[in-house]
Amino acid sequence: MSSPHSALDANLVVALDALLTEQSVTRAAARLRTSPAAMSRTLARLRRTLQDPLLVRAGQAMVPTPRALALRDEAAAVVRRLGSLLSPADGTDPATLRTTFTLQAADLVGAALAPGLLRLARQEAPGVSFRLRAEELEAGPALRDGRIDLEVGSIDHVDPETQVEELVTLRMVAAVRPGHPLAEEALDPARLAAAEHVAVSRRGQFTGPLDTALAERNLHRRVTAVLPSHLAAMTLAVRSDVVCLVPAALPGDPETPLTHTATALGLRLLDIPLPLPPLTIGMAWHPRHAADGAHHWLRDAVRRTLHAPGVS
Repeated sequence: MSSPHSALDANLVVALDALLTEQSVTRAAARLRTSPAAMSRTLARLRRTLQDPLLVRAGQAMVPTPRALALRDEAAAVVRRLGSLLSPADGTDPATLRTTFTLQAADLVGAALAPGLLRLARQEAPGVSFRLRAEELEAGPALRDGRIDLEVGSIDHVDPETQVEELVTLRMVAAVRPGHPLAEEALDPARLAAAEHVAVSRRGQFTGPLDTALAERNLHRRVTAVLPSHLAAMTLAVRSDVVCLVPAALPGDPETPLTHTATALGLRLLDIPLPLPPLTIGMAWHPRHAADGAHHWLRDAVRRTLHAPGVS
């Protein structure tokens, strides 16, 4: 046999609050936009559940029983809590956050993000810290499992449940040390192909879009080193005669922190006289975070960081 409390539900609590506040079946029905007959049935159900008449006739009015008076404030508080629970979340105050966000990004993206994110956290969310991971995890499952909160970079996985936002579109340019022979005169495809190159690939691949563009002109470059890190490749270019491809802003677009590292290292940037596909940097997250206030601040912080000229 079920207990008398097994039939309780949120609607009964709301009805109890309305009845005890209005002390009238008709007014309680109007308050909850239902019929007096339906409210009378609800009152009867409440009487059976609580084993108390709750409201009794006194002339033309109804008056609460002692049990009803004892329940009135508690019922009102429960309804307020229910309203808060079932209402859209208020905006999160970043100053109250105490959390660590885990982002996955290539080294160049991480180097561009970290200073700006730390600056924004100091200003707005001092209780926030960041863990940046290299691209060692398969991003789709890692986002789904909660091992990372946000992926930032070239989003190339196709996962229908992942939400993606494009942030910055860049072009690739050739970076060389000051005094490199390629920087002495206008760069053409033949001179570019004849130079010594370093490639960046986590999978150890020697070829990429530049090789495809050169092959269309019957040209081939010599890649003498493949490194897994853009920062390592740029450091090698500073100290040798290898050519390294690095991202730069599209003509007419403002610079972003993603394009500052090469110039900060002292590299010369040369336009590549070949049609190369643009590089789009975006961020990806799992939809369970879409309405989360803390994650919303994180996404906005990444957006502001990558769109902030002069931030280093």
